[in-house]
Amino acid sequence: MSQKNPSVGWVSLGCPKATVDSERILTQLRMEGYEIVPTYEDADVVVVNTCGFIDSAKAESLDTIGEAIAENGKVIVTGCMGVNEDSIRNVHPSVLAVTGPQQYEQVVNAVHEVIPPKKDHDPFVDLVPPQGIKLTPRHYAYLKISEGCNHSCSFCIIPSMRGKLVSRPVGDVLSEAQRLVKAGVKEILVISQDTSAYGVDLKYKTDFWDGRPVKTRMLELCEALSAMGVWVRLHYVYPYPNVDDVIPLMAAGKLLPYLDIPFQHASPKVLKAMKRPAFEDKTLARIKAWREICPELTIRSTFIVGFPGETEEDFQYLLDWLTEAQLDRVGCFQYSPVEGAPAEELGLEPVPDEVKQERWERFMAHQQAISAARLQRKIGTEIEVLVDEVDHEGAVARSWADAPEIDGSVFIADPTLKPGDKVRVRVVDADEYDLWAERI
Repeated sequence: MSQKNPSVGWVSLGCPKATVDSERILTQLRMEGYEIVPTYEDADVVVVNTCGFIDSAKAESLDTIGEAIAENGKVIVTGCMGVNEDSIRNVHPSVLAVTGPQQYEQVVNAVHEVIPPKKDHDPFVDLVPPQGIKLTPRHYAYLKISEGCNHSCSFCIIPSMRGKLVSRPVGDVLSEAQRLVKAGVKEILVISQDTSAYGVDLKYKTDFWDGRPVKTRMLELCEALSAMGVWVRLHYVYPYPNVDDVIPLMAAGKLLPYLDIPFQHASPKVLKAMKRPAFEDKTLARIKAWREICPELTIRSTFIVGFPGETEEDFQYLLDWLTEAQLDRVGCFQYSPVEGAPAEELGLEPVPDEVKQERWERFMAHQQAISAARLQRKIGTEIEVLVDEVDHEGAVARSWADAPEIDGSVFIADPTLKPGDKVRVRVVDADEYDLWAERI
């Protein structure tokens, strides 16, 4: 009689880059015959992939580890918070192993230590799908093109956790994308710490894919991806001059007209304190130029209010900048002190919590009015949407202007649609974040 397959429970916290790390490890474990199970009680061991970006994320990671220990008892910790093992073991001394981000082999070895792989497993019979194990729905997937970051922004500890920029060979990236498309993926979301810098560490080395030379550079990567016949969405794009090169691809309908650019602030003084790259750029002029080439361009961004030293004048500068920029999708965070981040050593006056909260509320109200007005202009237009979910009332879909889980939705009163369907609709209503539409 065949022995029961060993089982692993998995909790993935944090950003899409951590999701891709989880998918890679789960694919390896599945190839070795492990079952991936959805509940604590069914798991022989639980792995928690942590986020360590800001204090609230660390608190959530520690709470999740505690829950896994209480429910299961056998817990392995990996991910960004794992770079500081003591901070985890001081709270949860019973964790079985702690590894950092991208330490795939160490995580798999830690699982082997707790519960060895099944002896009679045959990887040629117990098949893993060619695209690997995915944690996203079947119709979209994240494509990670690099690890790490060469910047030293003063509010961020990611380079100390994930290291300097390491770009994946473009041939490997495109081969993975092709496998995803063959498996039915309709949308590829390109992610990294810094998508615009892709290939700079490799001096934009020429690689080969599908029998032809392709440079390891953002433009050539986008050109090759755009030939695959699926939506391609760019995330974590810094506004370097080379971003100008991909806007014509968007205008031609080859890439989704969507840029996720983490501007973080607008005041030159605050940006200088943040040590943001390209802060001296004439960003408003570049946004205007992009929209002249591609009027449909959607820009999403994130901002931080309450950074040490931020004055009311700096904050008002930011609000005025938002009015000029007319960004479509915007998130905002109150500055959170992060242990090990250079911002804590700058000697700048901290902004009181109540002032941070008040500025955050003003920021959100200001941007909501901009977003609502921009969405109102879409009423009566025809757009293509990708369906994510369907229930008895209808479908929840996204347009090219909406990334999954962070942007808005398009609601369609048609329960006959299926997840993964692409359909054309006419927009009939809008609020600050979402659209309502009917099938054409």
